[in-house]
Amino acid sequence: MSKVIVYIDGFNLYHAIDDLNDNTLKWLNLWALSESFLSPNQNLIAVKYFSAYPTWRPAAYKRHRTYISALESTGVTPILGRFKKKSVLCRADCRQQFITHEEKETDVNIGAHLVADTIRERFDIAFVISADTDILAAVKLAKSESPHNGIHMVAPPGRMQRARAMRHKFEIKPKRLRGYLLPRKIELANGKTILKPDAY
Repeated sequence: MSKVIVYIDGFNLYHAIDDLNDNTLKWLNLWALSESFLSPNQNLIAVKYFSAYPTWRPAAYKRHRTYISALESTGVTPILGRFKKKSVLCRADCRQQFITHEEKETDVNIGAHLVADTIRERFDIAFVISADTDILAAVKLAKSESPHNGIHMVAPPGRMQRARAMRHKFEIKPKRLRGYLLPRKIELANGKTILKPDAY
């Protein structure tokens, strides 16, 4: 059996789903979705989910923590970066500065894990779900280190045409997402319960 690892650019996928205007799709079972990519002779050994917590937005922060707990219950491994405050000058006539937040470390984390797993021969096939061209250098390095392994880019919904340089193997369609949602209620082995957020 060929070993498969799936690497997921969390916010890249999230924003693609958000553009579909169907919040129910955000309660997505990433392990089950990843398994749907596999052929009969392939075995999914890890799903790595790269994201960061929006700590300055309490409601979103709470939902994201709940979602990551749900993902962990299925076997997904979260790798978290961070958000950094950024001062931006208003482009209009006001010329005032305002504070925004910029996600940091996600593309670096994806690249580092992909290259490390390649060198250590942890997989035979990898799928990378992203349309962020910033990770292309790491993907090319991983391929050069182990040209016999298959490393395939997968486009989030609606993102394939926007990032043609990625040369995606395929694009995830909304219909596929609907077939792999988490249950509304998840009972954990320790007796705790995870409930789907009302916003989803």
